[in-house]
Amino acid sequence: MKKLYGVTTPIVTPFNDNGLVDLGAVGHITDFLIEKGVNCLYPLGTTGEMLRLSVNERKAVAEKVVSQAAGRCVVYIHCGAARQDDTVELVKHAEAIGADGAGVVTPQFFGLNDREMETYYLTVSKSVSKDFPIYLYNIPQCSGNDLKPQVVENIVKQCENVVGIKYSFADMVRTNDYLRVNGGKFSVLHGCDSLFLPTLMMGCDGTVSGISGVYPEPFVALYKAYLMNDLAEAKRQQDIAIDIIKILRSGSNMAYFKAALEYRGIPGGHMRAPQLDLLEEEKKEMIEELKKRCNFL
Repeated sequence: MKKLYGVTTPIVTPFNDNGLVDLGAVGHITDFLIEKGVNCLYPLGTTGEMLRLSVNERKAVAEKVVSQAAGRCVVYIHCGAARQDDTVELVKHAEAIGADGAGVVTPQFFGLNDREMETYYLTVSKSVSKDFPIYLYNIPQCSGNDLKPQVVENIVKQCENVVGIKYSFADMVRTNDYLRVNGGKFSVLHGCDSLFLPTLMMGCDGTVSGISGVYPEPFVALYKAYLMNDLAEAKRQQDIAIDIIKILRSGSNMAYFKAALEYRGIPGGHMRAPQLDLLEEEKKEMIEELKKRCNFL
């Protein structure tokens, strides 16, 4: 089973002027990121505006990314949805189209107790083959539900295809708890990309960085420097990444990602209502900041 590692990059979902998914742009972004050297792709998660898309739209994007990548890098499809039946359907689809694995965020908005959380993931993981890997995804500040380490341990004991977790809250103690799951054999990737280097040094396998979907260069360079034990260069690249993270508002609004992609000559497309594209003044301010900070290109 292939696991996520290194620079794992979510993909924005570009919408055209009519509000439809622009699959051509999805293919363009996929090629751009692979050519820049990211290790893995992770479409249809938070960065991909997952909850704004229908099940059929999500399937179409998944198929496009898998076919466009054509085995050039690891591709995991994020499949978490508001309805459990939709999550199961999307995970099965990801396996059927030849994705390398799936990610599944916790249920959102309505509070779950530990038993419900465990049962949810057991149901999802057992709906596909034992050799189709699944990463849990915990982003409690957005979902309203937290995935506790002991619950993760219980899930892993019962589901051999649950191989890792993406954790997107900057709690290093909790991160370390996840790293101890399954006797330390559990894959952990962190979503706090401003802590990419520190979390690598803790033992995480990589980052799932939305910012790397726009500016992959410093993240790729950081990971290469880390593997070569050049910590000074890795720290330099982390500092560059932090500057960009701040300019793009830490991924709190995908409109900044899409506008920055357009600035780079990559079709980022539009937002889907009720979220809106940036105002022209906001774009201008962002571009001026990027020109000052992104002279590494």
